[in-house]
Amino acid sequence: MAVPEVIPIAYEPKHRTETIGRYAGGQFLASITYAFREGYRPDDGWEDHKCLYTVLHLFDAEGRYRDSDIWCAGTWAEQQRNPHGADSVLALARAHLAKLLRSLPRRSYTDIAIRPFQLTVDGVRFGLLTGTDEDGGWAELYPDRLGFTAPWNGSYDT
Repeated sequence: MAVPEVIPIAYEPKHRTETIGRYAGGQFLASITYAFREGYRPDDGWEDHKCLYTVLHLFDAEGRYRDSDIWCAGTWAEQQRNPHGADSVLALARAHLAKLLRSLPRRSYTDIAIRPFQLTVDGVRFGLLTGTDEDGGWAELYPDRLGFTAPWNGSYDT
């Protein structure tokens, strides 16, 4: 089955799509995710290269990409050195995401439907990419690695 022009993503509380929905300006997709820069191959010292990002993508009501706010909170190594407390990398990322979400007027968490898009920030690919294989079409959210396929009902695979 071909990839639809607009790809549904289901809202799932307490799961990987718990921070998606609609707001006064359209739709949003937010997450906190670790990623390596493109081309990096993990070896000794990988912990200093695995970065934690806070991501907020904005779309219009028809799912066309508008803008992103992408912020690096720190690295895996920094998180391991200071795993607890308000100044840990994870705590900083969560606080930043909460601030971004609070800035969206009339925000509601619900299913969304967006068009493929991509951008590179800090050497990391972000977006909803599409392709085809022997089983048909697919879409994948980067760098979160959430995969979408037929029957295109918004559910994802990791």
